Amino acid sequence: MDDDNCVLESRKMSRDSSVRYSENFIYNSRGVKLFTCTWLPDSTKIKALVFFCHGYGVECSEYMKGTAIRLARAGFAVFGLDYEGHGKSDGLQCYIKSFSNVVDDCVDYFKTIREREEYREKARFLLGESMGGAVALRVHRKEPNDWNGAVLVAPMVKIAEEVKPPAIVISILTKLCTVFPTWKIVPIRDIIDTGFKDPLKREEMRSSPYIYQDKPRLRSALELMNASLDLEQRLNEVTLPFIVLHGEADVVTDIEVSKTLYRTASSFDKTLKTYPSMWHALLFGEPENNIDLVISDIVAWLNERSPDTESNASSPTLLTHSHLSLIDHNTKKEDLQI
Repeated sequence: MDDDNCVLESRKMSRDSSVRYSENFIYNSRGVKLFTCTWLPDSTKIKALVFFCHGYGVECSEYMKGTAIRLARAGFAVFGLDYEGHGKSDGLQCYIKSFSNVVDDCVDYFKTIREREEYREKARFLLGESMGGAVALRVHRKEPNDWNGAVLVAPMVKIAEEVKPPAIVISILTKLCTVFPTWKIVPIRDIIDTGFKDPLKREEMRSSPYIYQDKPRLRSALELMNASLDLEQRLNEVTLPFIVLHGEADVVTDIEVSKTLYRTASSFDKTLKTYPSMWHALLFGEPENNIDLVISDIVAWLNERSPDTESNASSPTLLTHSHLSLIDHNTKKEDLQI
């Protein structure tokens, strides 16, 4: 299927007249075909750009659709990329040969969007969920001055001490990985059962051919672990404005890890928002009223940090007026919401 046909068909699939949806395929620097998708407000002037970094084993076009539509209705242009081996992209399913490759693919694709004439003066934000939170923070590390902020939903940024494997186990797995990198042998709890609160959403996840439901491959597990360990040691290098959102009943990523990120990051503008009784998948796995609450908090945060769409003063690589107004606020009172 060529790109033009793909875009045409995806627009036919869009059921929301207030949002324009399109799909495309691109090739990364290693020649792998990757799936991309876009949600644009149909009539509202675009406030800012939001770039999805999805979680492990999922994808953008279906799993992130509800979030994207809500954001587009609120005036944001939303862009998604399925990582290599994920969703509709090419590659061995859910095989992460290199976490750096995932980050580089996001950096490259996101940059092509930001450099388009119609988007150059727009503020830009990262939105990362779970593993995507780690991807978003690594993108920020590579481009520390290029982002207006990040939304981090139950991010994978540190391994809780009680589940961190001993050094000898890591050593054994590393040696095995050199011989059997694609083995599906890493035992974990069923993320769908433990991360998705709504039974109907769990059923929807299990019925999707684009959701990975097997054991993690050995190389993938090691790459995720090493990425987490790397971030854990460099959380103080996080300098961009961010909001981290976490369910208090999450057993997939530890809420204490999000609190550590909040305390340790050097950002002057940082917010922690937690939700009693909510689980891991805040953007998809909760009942709709809970999802609406979470996304309303995200939209409010983005609105505060997006330049006034009626003014011409917008410099996305510099602090916006919203950021400047928050400096004094955050020096006087920590914006911790629990």
